[in-house]
Amino acid sequence: MTNNDILRRIRYTFDFDDAKMMAIFALADCEVSRGEVSDWLKKDDAPAYQVCSDTQLAIFLNGLINDKRGKKEGPQPEPEQRLTNNIIFMKLKIALNLKAEDVLEILALGGLQISKHELSAFFRRPNHKHYRECKDQVLRNFMKGVQLKYRSGT
Repeated sequence: MTNNDILRRIRYTFDFDDAKMMAIFALADCEVSRGEVSDWLKKDDAPAYQVCSDTQLAIFLNGLINDKRGKKEGPQPEPEQRLTNNIIFMKLKIALNLKAEDVLEILALGGLQISKHELSAFFRRPNHKHYRECKDQVLRNFMKGVQLKYRSGT
């Protein structure tokens, strides 16, 4: 999945308008213009399409955590320079305040059944012997489940 695709899916799922998207970036101490947001959300073949970098998506996800859970005192976490599906999955889990059972339920809604042990492997440190890389399909199923659970009117 591309960063732009993840941004589009989050926007659609929670029905965020451009102003809300800009406000979420601002919650992570980053100012973006309506034009930048619009270009990141365009389809890949649109002329004005711009790639959303790992750092930009990390800032957005940090802002989403602040939006959903409240901003912590003190300095904001530094956005990652390089994002993996595991980091994206973890940030979404934190933002939505999900426990392991909630994540498993959402994955099932998205059409994927995995065990609690398989799930916990995604959230371990990369140097841990039981760490597992989160593949695009797992993240895609999770995003689909989140959409089914949180999208109003569906």
